[in-house]
Amino acid sequence: MQPLPNSAEAQLAQVIRRIGVAGFETALMGWFHRCVAPDNAIVLAYRDVGPPQVLFRQSEKPQVFSHLDDTYLAGAYLLDPYHDLHMSRVPTGAYRLRDVAPDAFHRSRYYSEYYQQTTLLDEITFMAYPAPSVSLNICLGRDAASGQIFTAREVETCHRIAPIVIALAEAHWQGLSADSSAPGNVAAQLVQALDRAHRIRLSPRQAEVALLILRGHSTVSIGLRLGVSSQTVKVFRKQLYARCRISSQAELFALMLPLLNASNSQSKTQESPARAKALT
Repeated sequence: MQPLPNSAEAQLAQVIRRIGVAGFETALMGWFHRCVAPDNAIVLAYRDVGPPQVLFRQSEKPQVFSHLDDTYLAGAYLLDPYHDLHMSRVPTGAYRLRDVAPDAFHRSRYYSEYYQQTTLLDEITFMAYPAPSVSLNICLGRDAASGQIFTAREVETCHRIAPIVIALAEAHWQGLSADSSAPGNVAAQLVQALDRAHRIRLSPRQAEVALLILRGHSTVSIGLRLGVSSQTVKVFRKQLYARCRISSQAELFALMLPLLNASNSQSKTQESPARAKALT
């Protein structure tokens, strides 16, 4: 019998043969292209402290990852909904960005200043945990190359193949080094950085509100996250803006992002050399 053309199963077999050796990522992306045809893909390893490690990236359009190193990895990743999945230790599986992003994500400065520039239209990530305190984001995207979002059928396919993707990823990247440090308290780091740089002193709750605003949460969403009323959130926001001597989210973003970048750089200098010994 002649083999069936365009067999996703045959491509999957190639992925399995490449577990733990060179060519695994290329084979994996070949399988993804047979299944859901993404325009781009990236594999990131998140840890509790420090920026994510880029294990693989591929795109048709160069602008998709053009600011990955100088903006995202420099500190903007702390505002990414997918980073929040890591910090929340969500179960393994497939997660579509529009399903996990804050309710005001598209109105956030993170979206307008960084995400929109990537031309990304849709993303689905597979969450896996190859080692303690390490999560993998195997993220498939659609961007300006196709101009199309994932169809309902393609989203369903991602959920269906998720257990296979996770098993493959955890087997191939099981040698990733884990960070034994406690989870980084970004709000506390922001309080310290703001005080050092500008002599502006925020309360821990005001810093939390600042981060949630930057991530794209509305007043209602912030209240739900913090367990307070919307009116209380408005009070925190007013106090935050007054202490920072600003009047808009754009000014908040301009003030805070360099501080997040600086805190991120400081955390990188404190990492142990073992962090670099990842199996790729």
